[in-house]
Amino acid sequence: MGDSIEVIEDAEVVDNQKLVTLAIGGIIGALIGLAAAYLLWSNAEKSGGEIQVSAGEGISLSLLVMGLLRQVAKIGD
Repeated sequence: MGDSIEVIEDAEVVDNQKLVTLAIGGIIGALIGLAAAYLLWSNAEKSGGEIQVSAGEGISLSLLVMGLLRQVAKIGD
């Protein structure tokens, strides 16, 4: 009987750790996104006021992000 209570508590700890990890990751991702948008806007103001991202630049950026996510996924392996 004591073992079943311990297993339930361990599952709750894992769920809490998962929630905290997701929350911290979401906050960090939002801050990085805001920083990227600020830098994009800042560069546009310096160069004439319009944000111009070509299709090639968008694809290149998306591939870089996918590579970064793949590397993050490999951290636990």
